[in-house]
Amino acid sequence: MKAYLFPGQGAQFSGMGLDLYESSQRAKELFTQANETLGFDITKIMFEGTADQLKETNVTQPAIFLHSTILAEVLGTSFQPDMVAGHSLGEISALVANRTIAFNDGLTLVYKRALAMQKACELTPSTMAAVLGLEDAIVEEICAKTPGIVVAANYNCPGQLVISGDIEAVGLACEALKEAGARRALLLPVGGAFHSPLMEPAREELALAISNTVFTAPACPIYQNVSTHAVTDPSEIKENLISQLTAPVKWTQSIQHMIQDGATKFIEVGPGNVLQGLVKKINRESETEKATL
Repeated sequence: MKAYLFPGQGAQFSGMGLDLYESSQRAKELFTQANETLGFDITKIMFEGTADQLKETNVTQPAIFLHSTILAEVLGTSFQPDMVAGHSLGEISALVANRTIAFNDGLTLVYKRALAMQKACELTPSTMAAVLGLEDAIVEEICAKTPGIVVAANYNCPGQLVISGDIEAVGLACEALKEAGARRALLLPVGGAFHSPLMEPAREELALAISNTVFTAPACPIYQNVSTHAVTDPSEIKENLISQLTAPVKWTQSIQHMIQDGATKFIEVGPGNVLQGLVKKINRESETEKATL
């Protein structure tokens, strides 16, 4: 069975999507539509922008979404997923690809999500850190003991977890994690504490937008970051998506459940190849590849 995976923030690069634009009339139409929906020329930034321009949250998130969803659309009949999953932001891309949400609605949600997250980041100085070489339970325990707000945010693969919270608490947790034997506890160059309680203002803002968006029965199940199991009920998908901003991304668990349910090949759709690497670390036997035209 084929599982299609959609990347999140961090996979962007200058020139992303240009090959799609130049080789497909349908891609050109969708990119043009995106510029109109957003009210600015995102394609120009994607195709020609600097790394700094592409790093801005209000650009990064829609850019990655567009690259992924337009590629899935242009693949046409060769895009036949038995199941889908997306890492953080990639979950919205996956929901467009499996026909739960319309393309334009997905883009609007992603843009609102980016702006809401940016606002939440400005309220409290906060950050994230990658922790390598420790068991999840030890990381969780140290976060729970650390004063301030710091939580496990991304369960990327065994031995690789990201923590998230206010700057002071993350710094204290990093020191304690290194003392506990972490190979590395490294601050990440991000704007704030994604997937932590500090994203509550963004969650509230996005909850309204998600509630007002039409969700239909998907073409195949999605394995969501919050629940990690196959979901096909539109109202359940909605609830999980609303919870996602303040809840951890349980990527390891999602991939494990996809394998249990019969996934044998994982295909990454969009920029970068991070998710293929994570799948291999979760299960060495799984076949991975990159979606190409």
